[in-house]
Amino acid sequence: MESSILFLTSLLTKISFSSILNQDTVVALTVFFSLLCACIVIGHLLEENQWANESITALLLGLCAGFIVLLVSKGRSSRILIFSEDLFFIYLLPPIIFNAGFQVKKKQFFRNFSTILLFGVLGTLISFCVISLGAFSVLKRIGMDSLRLQDYLAVGAILSATDSVCTLQVLSQDKTPLLYSLVFGEGVVNDATSIVLFNAVQTLDLNSINAFLALKLFGTFLYLFLTSTALGMAVGLISAYIIKTLYFGRHSTDREVAVMMLMAYLSYMVAELLSLSGILTIFFCGIVMSHYTWHNVTESSRITTKHAFATISFIAETFIFLYVGMDALDIDKWKASHTSAGFSIAISLTLLALVLVGRAAFVFLLANIANYFKKRENAKVTLRQQFIIWWAGLMRGAVTIALTYNQFTGSGSTSTATEDRARMITCTIIIVLFSTVVFGSITKPMIDALLFQQSKPSNTDASELPSFEELHISLLEDGGPVDEGSQREFPRRGSLSLLISHPTTTVHYFWRKFDDRYMRPVFGGRGFVPFVPGSPTCAEEPPSQA
Repeated sequence: MESSILFLTSLLTKISFSSILNQDTVVALTVFFSLLCACIVIGHLLEENQWANESITALLLGLCAGFIVLLVSKGRSSRILIFSEDLFFIYLLPPIIFNAGFQVKKKQFFRNFSTILLFGVLGTLISFCVISLGAFSVLKRIGMDSLRLQDYLAVGAILSATDSVCTLQVLSQDKTPLLYSLVFGEGVVNDATSIVLFNAVQTLDLNSINAFLALKLFGTFLYLFLTSTALGMAVGLISAYIIKTLYFGRHSTDREVAVMMLMAYLSYMVAELLSLSGILTIFFCGIVMSHYTWHNVTESSRITTKHAFATISFIAETFIFLYVGMDALDIDKWKASHTSAGFSIAISLTLLALVLVGRAAFVFLLANIANYFKKRENAKVTLRQQFIIWWAGLMRGAVTIALTYNQFTGSGSTSTATEDRARMITCTIIIVLFSTVVFGSITKPMIDALLFQQSKPSNTDASELPSFEELHISLLEDGGPVDEGSQREFPRRGSLSLLISHPTTTVHYFWRKFDDRYMRPVFGGRGFVPFVPGSPTCAEEPPSQA
């Protein structure tokens, strides 16, 4: 009797388990979690290696795992190898971009904001034009006639999207703050611009292309940029006000952490719901939260959020490259292309050459234009730094693959796509693999060779050092600065003349005065101490100084 009861219990348990959990899902998650653990261990062992990083390790490990899956399935396609745009854009990308905004050095980022916008917007447009025209000229000649003009324009938008995820790993925010802020900041704006261009291409009326259409496209981007940024800042301020006013920390620090996480993710989803740029929204939400919200929570919540956001971001980054590596060996797309390996490599190298030319066409030009308007020599981007900015931005990643699938899959499946469209998918995958492994592995040694070999590396970028003008402006008060030796006042310069002669420093000075006088009393921030047990103190440093 007892054995029968045990047997029935075991049987019911198996039936319940199989009815609740899908076996394919369990297998897929088991494989990915095992690979994630392996990536962390291997990444730790290769920490001191200049030629390797977590993204390359995860990509190569994903390729090996995909190859093993193919062997086990005897060459048949497996569900575990299929790339999902929803998984990438909804679950994996938001925590990475948010943590980047949360941890970014705000002073360095906004000091170079004009250059970042110049690269991210105008630079992406230049790259888009070069790649689109080049792809149309070359691919037509080699017989890819089934592609439409919209497809060639989409290729320009797709291949103009840099991989900001890999940039986080190959550039150091501490060793090269200027390069990091320029390349990563450009990457965030670039991704948003590329997605705007890609969506515009889908609805473009090619029969009526004129100057008004180009102006309308620019107006659309400007609207999306401003509204997306404003939404992210608004959600960040609301979270700061709620946590400051309601004092969650007096009862539970878990609620503080939960509100920060959920409101950050909510900003991304609301942006997507309103057809805005979720990337820009959650990035600026992270910046505002680190400036205000983070200072309003208890000390334990500060430590928790700082490490929790970084950990989730790290896992998502590693998962993306594993996913891309395994998806590269999904056999359906390669069968549908009906293309020899040599021909695929030739097309991929041609498109990669267009990427190199398209990026070079704006990096060196726009960097020198930006240098022309900078008065201080140590704030200018040197030729060696321009070369590294060009090189580090050549990597293409999951955003490129996701947009490619969106454009070239037929009925949601690569197996039903035409030969040319399937060929574009496989060539894009080759470009992503090659650029991530080759360009990503060479970037760190190149930085050491070009920047740190001839001079001792410094932890502070030259542009961080205050100039005489910055010291002069920081002393400006109603009566102007006073010379202690002569006890006489220097004449005060007008705000407009200061803004024209030193725009960045002047804006930062007046922003700090406005922030201290109006924003922090309402939304909290550094220096604000709420009257609650276990409230945060000023002893701990924020993720990054404003």
